[in-house]
Amino acid sequence: MATMLCAREPSLADGLLLLSYPLHPPRKPEQLRTTHFPKLQSRALFVHGTRDPFGSIEEMRSALALIPTQTQLLPIEGAGHELLSKKKSDSFVTLVVESFAQFFR
Repeated sequence: MATMLCAREPSLADGLLLLSYPLHPPRKPEQLRTTHFPKLQSRALFVHGTRDPFGSIEEMRSALALIPTQTQLLPIEGAGHELLSKKKSDSFVTLVVESFAQFFR
């Protein structure tokens, strides 16, 4: 995973764009995948669906508090882990690109 690699080698990336980060396996919130978060030094934009079974928006906010650098959570309303629907593909891409550009200025 990119976050684990960047936690070990901080100079690899100035920033990360993480789409549907799998915070924990579905229905297993006790198995968090965040042990490396306190070591991350790269700014990170997390794009996450509000219906993602790999972590709720509230769980993501709590997890991002573990990262000692600038982070941002971009919730995608009504989206699951796939983030993208056929109806909203163009607007989704535009939203992510614009959010990424603003966050990493």
